[in-house]
Amino acid sequence: MMLQLHNTLSNSKVPFTPIEKGKISLYVCGMTVYDYCHIGHARVMVSFDVITRYLRHAGYQVEYVRNITDIDDKIIKRAAENGESCEQLTNRFIDAMHEDERALSVLPPNQEPRATGHIPDIIDMVNILITKNYAYAASNGDVYYRVDKFESYGALTNRKLEDMRAGARVDVNDVKENPFDFVLWKAAKVGEVSWASPWGNGRPGWHIECSAMTKCCLGNHFDIHGGGPDLPFPHHENEIAQSEAANGETFVNYWLHAGAVRVNKEKMSKSLGNFFTIREVLAKYPAEIVRYLLTASHYRSQIDYAEEALVEAQRALDRLYTAMDQLELTDVALEGPYLDRFNAAMDDDFNTREAIVVLFEMAREINRLKRDADPIAAVLASQMRGLGNILGLLALEPHAYLRGQAGEGDLADADIDALVAQRHQAKIDRNFALSDQIRDQLKEAGVVLEDSKDGTGWKRELSN
Repeated sequence: MMLQLHNTLSNSKVPFTPIEKGKISLYVCGMTVYDYCHIGHARVMVSFDVITRYLRHAGYQVEYVRNITDIDDKIIKRAAENGESCEQLTNRFIDAMHEDERALSVLPPNQEPRATGHIPDIIDMVNILITKNYAYAASNGDVYYRVDKFESYGALTNRKLEDMRAGARVDVNDVKENPFDFVLWKAAKVGEVSWASPWGNGRPGWHIECSAMTKCCLGNHFDIHGGGPDLPFPHHENEIAQSEAANGETFVNYWLHAGAVRVNKEKMSKSLGNFFTIREVLAKYPAEIVRYLLTASHYRSQIDYAEEALVEAQRALDRLYTAMDQLELTDVALEGPYLDRFNAAMDDDFNTREAIVVLFEMAREINRLKRDADPIAAVLASQMRGLGNILGLLALEPHAYLRGQAGEGDLADADIDALVAQRHQAKIDRNFALSDQIRDQLKEAGVVLEDSKDGTGWKRELSN
């Protein structure tokens, strides 16, 4: 099956053809680093990590670029509140972002440009737009883009400028020619960080940063541009308008957008008290369970982040790791019908939901083979792990995963093993009261016992 992508530009699923055979250029809008990354950011991180991993598995040479916005109004405001420089603030949160990514097994991009590292490129692009009459310097020192000048403005999100004018409530700014014109260069206020430019000291607008960085990192025209659910309008519409006007050619062939994360079926918002940073979530739940939750749904679909969803994610991962447990896993060739079905699912616009269904079918077959002591079980389990790794899953040692990681105040593994052994002896001695007492003690400590004909295993429950 040929790779099919849902292109936001056409709002349809279309065959993918790279600009250069065997190579893919991919740009994803990254974080504005003035605070810790939240679970919505994690959705974008993980979604495009999975996409990149699969494209490389499929044999493509992927040049993955994800930018960092390290200068904007929020950064300036937060740095002033903290009494520190913008650079100190952004460096701290960039480090925190990288820690979160590593915890979630998100691979680093090939290039991670920062807006402040491309100020000359941004100024050059603004100059080109002014020269071509797509932009103008206003009386207040700002530079604005002439939206009316770009005929196809709104094509990405199927909007027409005249309709937006009729229905929108836009504050009229006397220095603008048109209320919908957007800023390319902002004149600096007293005390703000700024750079010299032909229009006076200032800093770039948000949209022009990405247009300049994509041009520098991937050229005028590249394969795929991605981002979060809130970016198609106005950010990506504005990127298209800037880049195509400045460069005189098509900007991007395929636009991909990840779905939103809701919390208990409500929009995530600090005002609602349901806003969670990645590190807050990872303090309560193992990272792979969080990654599984973010991967198990199609990347374009909306995810509901809730306690019940995480518990279900743990149960699902438990089933996969249990199938691999007590088998000798090795690096094996990925081949056969399960691989074919996995690839077919992923070629269908990266349908991770169906790809994971294939993993569960493999797990059921592995369990059947294990019951028959068939040595093929280990081979199939190794293949399942290999397919899981393409999604960034199943990389842990099964026995260690199933036991879980002790948190602060939890019983140590050795203490649990001792209690399990004591319970086993109590059962031999037919001291069922003591056996039940130990079971209840472990349950109270968040440890679930799993009795079988081969003995008693245990695992830690998710913390609440």
